[in-house]
Amino acid sequence: MAQLPTGFPKDDIPTARLRLARELKQTVRQARQSHGLTLYLPVERMHGIIIPASFVASEPLAAPTGELAPEAVLRDLARDAEDASVREVDGTAAIRTLRRLPADPENGVEVPTWRVQYTVPIPHSVPAQWLTFSFSTLIAPDMGAEFAEILVELFDAVMTTFRWSYA
Repeated sequence: MAQLPTGFPKDDIPTARLRLARELKQTVRQARQSHGLTLYLPVERMHGIIIPASFVASEPLAAPTGELAPEAVLRDLARDAEDASVREVDGTAAIRTLRRLPADPENGVEVPTWRVQYTVPIPHSVPAQWLTFSFSTLIAPDMGAEFAEILVELFDAVMTTFRWSYA
């Protein structure tokens, strides 16, 4: 009970737990539908808050259009994104996209969201395969865009530590 916000009515605890469980299940379902293989959600408080973010690594995905060279696929992804840049992930060219999505209360999204995605070709895969690493953070009213920018920078820093490992 010590972690409940001040003034939180004790009668609302069961309702809050059910809502949290429902939202977590929805997040997992969305990750699975997007070919998510691994989902990371911060659950420990940092400086008194739970970080409103998630990180999903996909399962290997087949090349979207047959036998196109990785560079052509990266160009297509960059062309269709609102904010795209080429990055290097362990010596492999990757595309990084950033989408700023507005709140969508009709679909249960009460606050704006930022999503960063890295799309990386798996070196030497035949036929070509790809991994995506997606990061999402909510723009909570009491945190603002500056906090989201810091979280995005942290995710970008994490991606610079990615290394290919072969069994």
